[in-house]
Amino acid sequence: MAHKTSLERRRARVRRAVKAAANGRLRLSVHRSSKHIYAQIIDDTAGVTLVSASSLEKDLRGELKTGADVEAAKTVGKLIAERAKEKGLGAVVFDRGQYIYHGRVKALAESAREGGLDF
Repeated sequence: MAHKTSLERRRARVRRAVKAAANGRLRLSVHRSSKHIYAQIIDDTAGVTLVSASSLEKDLRGELKTGADVEAAKTVGKLIAERAKEKGLGAVVFDRGQYIYHGRVKALAESAREGGLDF
């Protein structure tokens, strides 16, 4: 078995802590690449993604300068909150993955909170 990198270990450590603290709540997972940012609300008991949003979507690509800045993260955060409200989802736990809570990840989380998600 190959050794895990430090990023893989951090991701697993954060996810383990988030799932332990979830108490049955859904998980808001964030993925950040060099060009885009993605968010999903996941039901871990059923293993399905209920809602997703990303800076890759056609309607966002026209209005965003780039998918890799804080403004794009804020827009994706608002969008994921809107879609969650439409489906009747409110309480989630935030899974930052391997990324520190800073910059784009923080901007997405704060705009999702402003949009009505509770975490």
